[in-house]
Amino acid sequence: MARFSGKVVAITGGGSGLGRECALQWSEEGGKIVVTDIVEERALKVAAEITDKGGAALGVVADVSVEGDMENAVNTATKHFGQLDIMFANAGITQAGWGRISLEDLTESQWDEVVNVVYKGVWLAAKHACRQMKRQGRGGNIVVTTSAGGLNSYPGYGAYCSGKAGAIGLIKSMAHEWGRYGIRVNGLAPTHGMSVNFALPPDAPVIGLSYEDYAVQESGKEWDAKVMFPGPLKVSRPPSLRDNAAVATFLASDDSMYISGLTIPSCDGGNFAITSIPIPDDFDLSSKGDL
Repeated sequence: MARFSGKVVAITGGGSGLGRECALQWSEEGGKIVVTDIVEERALKVAAEITDKGGAALGVVADVSVEGDMENAVNTATKHFGQLDIMFANAGITQAGWGRISLEDLTESQWDEVVNVVYKGVWLAAKHACRQMKRQGRGGNIVVTTSAGGLNSYPGYGAYCSGKAGAIGLIKSMAHEWGRYGIRVNGLAPTHGMSVNFALPPDAPVIGLSYEDYAVQESGKEWDAKVMFPGPLKVSRPPSLRDNAAVATFLASDDSMYISGLTIPSCDGGNFAITSIPIPDDFDLSSKGDL
């Protein structure tokens, strides 16, 4: 397939995880990729992986929370490749304390550190992409990586979940305002199958596996969905980066041409199909008193 033939794509947070996965896949489908990352070495390495295979790519160091960096990334993409067709606002960071700091104990700087990336960073990336797409006069496409944490809360991740929920609202506002210019905006909200690098320092080696893939690999055990996967959907392999990349690819390609303003829960494993009430599998009306 060549769904990205003739397209120039900018990806924030493209040096690892889902961003890297999509950069590699979309380049194989003909896309010219601008990989941005706060760690320059990562961005350059992914760009080199693409060009070594005969693709077209450029690595750019950029912090999504800094407006000048986002403006420069868009300008660099346009100067180098002549246009910008797709912005994948994918960069994200986790919250300090890894779920052990409550909202009442979170400091203002800890709040800002997260929200400036997962919320404001989306706006800055999309803002400058929109301006370029309007100048080109032929529409464009913005895809945002949000999170299941923007739809349901994660305990101890108040700032992260708030920022992701804000990004989901921002998607709707951008889709409404910019649709008149032929610019569509959508998001995916991963639950499972996200990069283990998310839990590691920015300068850690890029592993290229989901949490679940990595855990199974490290355990040395065979995948057993019945005991290893918390969601109701039980399948023959762990959730992976490619499961989320498939949804991102659909949204970034013309396959979703008439979709805008939506956020799709990706790789949820059936989690959004159930209630939090613990109902036993063998429940029936005669046993209702046992709940």
